[in-house]
Amino acid sequence: MDNKSVLIVDDDKSILRFFMLVLQRKGYKTDTAETGKEALEKINSQFYDVALIDVVLPDMNGLDLLKRIPPKTKKIVMTGTASEENHKRAQTEGANVYLLKPIRPEELLQIIANSLS
Repeated sequence: MDNKSVLIVDDDKSILRFFMLVLQRKGYKTDTAETGKEALEKINSQFYDVALIDVVLPDMNGLDLLKRIPPKTKKIVMTGTASEENHKRAQTEGANVYLLKPIRPEELLQIIANSLS
């Protein structure tokens, strides 16, 4: 994917590994973060084309990260618990896409490709 980079932010190590493998097989460069603080450190040190962010993180709400991510980065929010409030807030804070877990690999790849086109 022309070396497009994706930051995956989730406190579930198995989700991080799975999404990382799926994306790397399609040619994306990937990086991971298990906390909001770790994600912010990485975001502040390099540019990512896409940030894939879980809403529930151990140290902060993933939606709080949205406003701190550069505008050129596509923001995809994912959650295991749907709520109208979180969906509206995600839109307000600049999310490009709001997804409900579980997310099928082909669905994730299509959404990222669409976000980057």
